[in-house]
Amino acid sequence: MVKTKLIKSTGAAIFKTVTSFKPYQDAKRIGVYLSMPTGEVQTDAIVRHALQSGKQVFVPYLHKAQNPPPDTPRSVMEMVDLLSLSDYESLKRDSWGIPTISSETVDQREHVLQASTKETKPLDLILMPGVAFDLDPNTGYIRRLGHGKGFYDYFLHRYVQSRGSRMSEATSPGTDVILCGLALQEQFLDTKTGSSVPVGDHDNLLHSLVVGDGKLLGGPSRE
Repeated sequence: MVKTKLIKSTGAAIFKTVTSFKPYQDAKRIGVYLSMPTGEVQTDAIVRHALQSGKQVFVPYLHKAQNPPPDTPRSVMEMVDLLSLSDYESLKRDSWGIPTISSETVDQREHVLQASTKETKPLDLILMPGVAFDLDPNTGYIRRLGHGKGFYDYFLHRYVQSRGSRMSEATSPGTDVILCGLALQEQFLDTKTGSSVPVGDHDNLLHSLVVGDGKLLGGPSRE
């Protein structure tokens, strides 16, 4: 019971910070992950708020890569739009309990990366999950440890290329879209205590992070 109350209060604090975050308020097109029932920040209230506020919301869609080049994951992530609040509410949950876009409806949706029947414009903000996060003391940006599949890092690499840009050095997020992580309190590692997130050459830095108590951390994008 105490844990349930803690999760709810964490979600409420993060929801308040996210919806007060100027890049969120200004955003017309946002990407946001759909959460597992446990173990990560719940995004249901954020998705509903964004849709009800008239924002276009894009969510992950995993699929097999066709003719992937060497060193490319077999499964890759695209982001596709939710058509409405009722569309979101109709999504079925997968084996992980995550609301999931059906392959039968994916062709009806706007795709961020792949050609679709709708005009594709840039995203303004992406809210991202992770296993662990910390604040890079050298750059002021956020380091993120994912689940090891590389879905978001590979998506961001292709996203930057699709916008006609090139990834910058690993000292900044390297993209105009604001990247913001959402973390439970225990997922944020305090580098002052000697804990840190291991990062590789292909790991993407984030502009900001909202932690379970509602605190906003991060670099120059902070407002």
